[in-house]
Amino acid sequence: MGATRVGVIGAQGRMGAETVRAVGAASDLELVASIGSSDPLDALAEAGAQVVVEFTRPDVVMHNVQWCVERGLHVVTGTTGFTPDRLETLRGLLASAPGVGVAVVPNFALGAVLMMRFAETAARYFESVEIVEMHHPQKVDAPSGTARLTAERIAAARAAAGLGPVPDATTDQIAGARGASIDGIPVHSVRARGLVAHQEVLFGAAGETLTVRHDSFDRASFMPGVLLAVRGVVDRPGLTVGLDPFLDT
Repeated sequence: MGATRVGVIGAQGRMGAETVRAVGAASDLELVASIGSSDPLDALAEAGAQVVVEFTRPDVVMHNVQWCVERGLHVVTGTTGFTPDRLETLRGLLASAPGVGVAVVPNFALGAVLMMRFAETAARYFESVEIVEMHHPQKVDAPSGTARLTAERIAAARAAAGLGPVPDATTDQIAGARGASIDGIPVHSVRARGLVAHQEVLFGAAGETLTVRHDSFDRASFMPGVLLAVRGVVDRPGLTVGLDPFLDT
């Protein structure tokens, strides 16, 4: 079996450029197209790409993914801004494209995936929980996709365990002081120069706290996860959200 042919959209960006290097160095993958913002997407099909890695912007990602799916190309995207409505739109699109796989991955760092798993496990045992995510100031969305997904998984675990709302007696606050609420879980976003991608989940119960934290200090930390998704998406038709399913295969 030959190498999987890979194209990259957003190849001139920070994550895209790192992906180009990682794919080029993988013996079982072949980089066949590097698409910048001014390059036509047709170059992907002309090059015979089988899997497309997409790192662009929230305002163009849906167009890019749809273009690929309509041409039978598998997609791995790390672009932010995937709301529940957007995910549902993708499911509808993929319903008419049997055999095509799309992976929407909020965070490719394997440590971040494990952080979410550990947080989901801990969620049923603690009365209180809050999330703090910290990123570089060029990040355009807040909270991050990782924080959103973490909050959703924690909320589902708490509901399954029969836990009520997170306790909070605040009645007087400046707007935003308690962060955003995602499924009842408070999420706080920090943006500062020098940060890359960081998140901590703080749990509390009577007499104890637990902090689950992950830090990415370099974008190279995301590449093992990107390659894992590229290798796995061809065998996962339909929509896959997050990196977890690829770890279990």
